[in-house]
Amino acid sequence: MTRFLYPVIFALVSGLLLASCGGPSELEESDLVFADLVLRGGKVVTVDPEFGTVEAIAISGYQILAVGSDDGMTVYIGPETEVIELNGRFVMPGFIEGHGHYMGLGRSKQILDLNGVKNWGEIVSKVAGAVDKAQPGEWIFGRGWHQDKWDSLPEDAIDGVPQNNSLNAVSPDNPVALGHASGHAGFYNDAALEAAGIDQNTPDPPGGTIVRTADGRATGLMRETAQRLLSEVIGIYQGRLTPAEMEQIDRERVMLAADEALRHGVTSFQDAGTSLEGIEFFRKLEQEGSLPVRLYVMVRRASNEVMDEVLPQYKMLPEGNDFLTVRSIKRQIDGALGAHGAWLLEPYEDLSDTAGLVLETVEDIERTAEIAVKYGFQVNTHAIGDRGVQETLDLYERAWKKMSVDSKGLRWRIEHAQHIDPQDVPRFGELGVIPSIQAIHGTSDGPWIPSRLGDERAEATSQPWRHLFQTGAIVTNGTDVPVEPIDPIASYYASVSRMMKTGDRFYPQHVMTREEALRTYTINNAIAAFEEDIKGTLTPGKYADIVVLSQDLLTVEEEKIPDTVVEITIVGGEVRYTK
Repeated sequence: MTRFLYPVIFALVSGLLLASCGGPSELEESDLVFADLVLRGGKVVTVDPEFGTVEAIAISGYQILAVGSDDGMTVYIGPETEVIELNGRFVMPGFIEGHGHYMGLGRSKQILDLNGVKNWGEIVSKVAGAVDKAQPGEWIFGRGWHQDKWDSLPEDAIDGVPQNNSLNAVSPDNPVALGHASGHAGFYNDAALEAAGIDQNTPDPPGGTIVRTADGRATGLMRETAQRLLSEVIGIYQGRLTPAEMEQIDRERVMLAADEALRHGVTSFQDAGTSLEGIEFFRKLEQEGSLPVRLYVMVRRASNEVMDEVLPQYKMLPEGNDFLTVRSIKRQIDGALGAHGAWLLEPYEDLSDTAGLVLETVEDIERTAEIAVKYGFQVNTHAIGDRGVQETLDLYERAWKKMSVDSKGLRWRIEHAQHIDPQDVPRFGELGVIPSIQAIHGTSDGPWIPSRLGDERAEATSQPWRHLFQTGAIVTNGTDVPVEPIDPIASYYASVSRMMKTGDRFYPQHVMTREEALRTYTINNAIAAFEEDIKGTLTPGKYADIVVLSQDLLTVEEEKIPDTVVEITIVGGEVRYTK
């Protein structure tokens, strides 16, 4: 696709003049470009050092026409211009979700929501209610449970997770599949396990664990790749739907995800892994004009052989008012800390017989890296444990050396980068590798992280943002939705406070300044997607992707940050959400 083109030179130059002098004193009326929309009377933080903080912003079509004083914007107001009076409200670039799962967010709104449950008993009750409404043999799906956030555990729990006996009692005939909040484990009743042919003789797959009782019975907990043992039977069940019915479900997911994103001020969403088929679906929606949020999609679940053959067909760079970009590949070297799947340099403190799981081999990811260089794709590798991060940095370096490329311009990323050995921290800045972090993970998981790592190791390795900034690395931000709610305000608050629900701060020496946190959610995320020329700041010529907030994130008292409300979300000059 062609490169993004800025608007006509006059519109840009006149915007600069107005921003600096307050009015076009020597411009002829016939030269003026009237705005479609003007927001005035607020605190407009452009995140662009050249423009700083202003009072008003003018929009023409899908682009920013000018920024400046209220008086300076008056000249852009014509008979058809819509004017929004900000009345002192805070305006900033639209939030860019730096790492999430777009269709997963939509799906999470169609199944049982287990994010807020306090204990195993509540989950069993929710499943029982779903069974009452279900047809015989119908599967029950849910997601969001996290055993470390419950107020109690059954006495017969194994590895800190219940057995499925009570689940079997309320759902003997309906298979039940309940995903962990992290997505790195699943819990199933016996009906689901039997449907998949899992019994005492089923071996653990590479990169996964079937958790069992002492006598060999599966408890229902499947860690990491063990969940894939049920993929075929679930696929067969879902195959009962016609292609048209499945597409309708997918379209609903797109809209449900968009509703959540826009309600939280998210105008762009970096989707951390979609199949080639899913990308084709997104392409179809974009051609229809049916994508309400801009997507930056990472290719996922395609073999190296397939990618080496078809990647050029899927490369999509921004042009015009673009809603779909594809130029990166997602890989996954390890699992999650909560499921004991993060790959560590030393064994877990609370499960000493394991140092985590390798989900995709180093060799396979390294081959992906070489293919990415060949076709000009970015590589974004999930790595949570300190060994996972180290191995990823190592394989990146080997691939660059083999392919004779300079790493600095590639902007390859490590997704999550939650636990980093201190000796590896400087490598991010030195190599130009982007730590794609989710600040909310630190405060959400903080109360139980020391139980996995021990206090000393947790403090030394856990989300060392201050040290990462000092290396010169581009630090980005997000929520990993649906692992956490798609709430940039909550993640911003976690960034600047590292305050946990316990009232304690999670190693607060690594807090971000408010300006740093704002950049991680705007221009830094744009840079991490090669899109800094079209988004991330309120600069004339860039996309008019804007959010209006009820409070000033830069000055409001820290404890009041979570009370900030998204009041207006604008995408491409169109108001897509109003509170």
